Amino acid sequence: MRPGYKQTEVGVIPKEWACEPLSEFFSFISYGFTNPMPTVQDGVFMITAADINDGRLQLETARKTSESAYRKLLTAKSKPRKNDILLTKDGTLGRLALVGDETICINQSVAVIRPNERIEPQFLKLLLESPRYQRRMVEDAGGSTIKHIYITIVDKMPLGLPLNKAEQRTIASALSDMDELLSGLDRLIAKKRDLKQAAMQQLLTGQTRLPGFKGEWEVKRLGELVTCSPSGIYGVEHSSPTLFARPVATTAQISSDDRWNGKEMQIRHFTAEQIAAYRVQLGDLIVVKSSGSAASIQSGKLVRIDEDLAGCFVFSNFLMRLRPTEVSSEFLYFFLTSSRIKAILPSLCEASTYPNIRINEYLEIEVPAPEIREQEAIAEVLSDMDAELTALEQRREKTKSLKQAMMQELLTGRIRLV
Repeated sequence: MRPGYKQTEVGVIPKEWACEPLSEFFSFISYGFTNPMPTVQDGVFMITAADINDGRLQLETARKTSESAYRKLLTAKSKPRKNDILLTKDGTLGRLALVGDETICINQSVAVIRPNERIEPQFLKLLLESPRYQRRMVEDAGGSTIKHIYITIVDKMPLGLPLNKAEQRTIASALSDMDELLSGLDRLIAKKRDLKQAAMQQLLTGQTRLPGFKGEWEVKRLGELVTCSPSGIYGVEHSSPTLFARPVATTAQISSDDRWNGKEMQIRHFTAEQIAAYRVQLGDLIVVKSSGSAASIQSGKLVRIDEDLAGCFVFSNFLMRLRPTEVSSEFLYFFLTSSRIKAILPSLCEASTYPNIRINEYLEIEVPAPEIREQEAIAEVLSDMDAELTALEQRREKTKSLKQAMMQELLTGRIRLV
């Protein structure tokens, strides 16, 4: 063991740090209302577990109740104060947020912890967000089908921390700076996404023309611009001398943001003829025709096959393949992933347990298209915007990983800032 450190119930920590139960660091713990509350357009935010994510309150998703109901129907336990810590205790466990100046109330899926004078609120929130205590809360959770954090158990959870509030503030400040950087990147990414959507709306409809291009656009049906293979093949598990192993892509490999997500594909076995018929090539658009999920309509999400994916896999029977023949593949990809087309997808799906695209109607979608050079120019502009977004998202992931590494070092005392 390193000099100046000691072994405790929570692991190795500096000798001058304490190991005490969570209950020693709060003056109040409870959870919110269980009674139904009226919902109004404007009023007090009602925070549920679903409205706490990424370390903060997601007020944009929260419903509201009236000022009158807030005053008359709720007790103090459902009305968090500034610097209280909120903890999701049902469903998705262990998410945290610090209450600011906003007036809110909480329901039974959220616990409120009111830090006492021994601890800085922001430091306690960050401490509880660290992997060590996140794991402990999940391990201590009760329930069979749906897990719950019980406040009578979590309040006994031991914490290892400095009692020196100046050290707490210094650690919290360093990690809060990382949070600010992440928030700034989130705002920039959201702004860039909005700009891309606006550009798609303008460029893909001809409302805005790129310099050097004139002339009328021709409107054609999607089916006139592509050859469609309406279903793939899943293959078989067993191998034989006449069958060949290939990865097979399913709906799981296509994200809701119309990107290839890199999830591992199953290996199945196919004849040479099947591989030739169902292998993907550069420029193909692979579309989810049946989502296999009743939770939301995911049918219609798609991915464009680039150089890295061409020839690498066979597509399964929940997918269909569009092979552009009379249109730029990239231009068509952006058109079919535009908000305008996403908005009409529900009307093109059969009303059944699992949404299924009515392929004949999907192929009737009207595509306004300029001549090929203008298509390619539009696609290049939108691709550049996509590349900028991807770079920002990668930067955010690296920053998030750096923050996690800093939490591991600072909140365990491996690195000291004072």
